Amino acid sequence: MQFNTLFGKCGLYFLSSEFYRRNIMQKLIVAMVFGLLSIQAQSAPSKYEITILATNIANYGGRGEWSFGALYESDNESVLFDTGFDEETMLHNAKLLNKNLAKVEKVVLSHFHSDHTGGLLRLRREYRKKNTNAFTKVYVAKGFFAQRYDQSGAQLSDGKTGPGSYGNAAEFKKAAQALGIKFTVTDAPLEIAPDLFITGPVARRHEEYVGPAGLFIKTGEGSVLSPDIIMDDQSMGMMTEQGWVMMSGCGHSGIMNTTEILQDVEDKPIFAAMGGFHLWQASDSAIDQTANWLVEKGLKKFMGGHCTGIRAGRRIADVAKIKRTDHSHTAVGSTFSRQMEIGRSSVE
Repeated sequence: MQFNTLFGKCGLYFLSSEFYRRNIMQKLIVAMVFGLLSIQAQSAPSKYEITILATNIANYGGRGEWSFGALYESDNESVLFDTGFDEETMLHNAKLLNKNLAKVEKVVLSHFHSDHTGGLLRLRREYRKKNTNAFTKVYVAKGFFAQRYDQSGAQLSDGKTGPGSYGNAAEFKKAAQALGIKFTVTDAPLEIAPDLFITGPVARRHEEYVGPAGLFIKTGEGSVLSPDIIMDDQSMGMMTEQGWVMMSGCGHSGIMNTTEILQDVEDKPIFAAMGGFHLWQASDSAIDQTANWLVEKGLKKFMGGHCTGIRAGRRIADVAKIKRTDHSHTAVGSTFSRQMEIGRSSVE
């Protein structure tokens, strides 16, 4: 009887211990699974797919021009970076590529030039019936609405310089506001959507100015003409686990300066750079300096479009030893996927 009682107690102890061990193992397995899922979530690819909608090179049926525009698409929203030159370009190419621009509410304008701002008002008029907020939140850098003049002090009136198809910045602003567009003027980096940061005006720490000459702004008491070095030029950075994906419209502020602004926001590598960098007329030494700078910053992928120039883009890729699959001359329809891979338009 005593033996049976002892055996019963031992058996009960054994069963309860086995139950305890199984329970612990189940909890450990669950914890490991959730831990792995958490790690996968942390190392997930980009939130956005990027599609080029306006640049110099176009696919069959696409419309190419001296301009730039790129669409960022996530599960929750779409953001447009620049709007092309001719007011029909973005509309045409978006329809060709089956992109629904009615979802776009936020627009970043890299600077005032017409080849980056020309499509804004037309896009707002086209899509406001489908979405009352379409193209209404527009981000520009401080100095965007500064009036530009020629060297004689005459106000520009040809409508080819900007912003939009206007030579008069105040008239462009008035026309945009009449359509319900609201401008946010930034003087510092700003996160406009999850993982998307605009630089605002870029401090000229290295390059002073990269771009055309011949335009002036009035400074001091409003009567002194000073060369316009486009202080309203801004870029946008997409933050990823691999580092920054930098988007530039023309890069008038200089690539070196711009990379440092993004790394001031968060000190991560410049994993990829895309857009216009105004190197099409640059010397080989200037291109090499830019390429070596980007290599030091961690560049792995390069999509130089618009004013970068094919020669400069190829040279940067060669100096940086970027393999062919990680380099693109960027045509209408070129993409940068959420998996951080470059998709080429067939014209490339």
